[in-house]
Amino acid sequence: MSFLSKIFGKKEEAASVEKKEILPAKTIELVQTSFESVKPIAATAAEIFYDKLFELDPNLRPLFPAADKDKMKEQGNKLMTMLSGAVAGLSNIEALVPVLQDLGKRHVAYKVEKSHYDTVGAALLSTLSTGLGDDFTPEVEKAWTDVYGVMSSVMIDAAY
Repeated sequence: MSFLSKIFGKKEEAASVEKKEILPAKTIELVQTSFESVKPIAATAAEIFYDKLFELDPNLRPLFPAADKDKMKEQGNKLMTMLSGAVAGLSNIEALVPVLQDLGKRHVAYKVEKSHYDTVGAALLSTLSTGLGDDFTPEVEKAWTDVYGVMSSVMIDAAY
């Protein structure tokens, strides 16, 4: 049974997804507001993210062009663009879910495994903590944890 089926009790295609059913409005607001503070430091945030990701699991390094600084910068741009779109998309979950499902399916071809999502989540939270500093309050951390949990679940359910 998929993540959406568990939430809504129906097939994904027929599920009427409303943001309030998945994530409270306050959670979405906290994530969107805090991400605005990350945007000006996007390149640095991406670098922090990948440094942390490879620190947490060096075995992930071969999945990325880690030896090529320019290609990693490009990868960081892709990451931040995807994150920006996903965060903005929280205001329209119905449109975001199929995008996340497609993204999850595509990541299988990149050799991403289910367990990698936990590592990515930990690297993301660590990056946000570093980038936001004192603004990364327990409430903001919980909001990001909840949002990442929903997003990663949608991607995993679609991919595996």
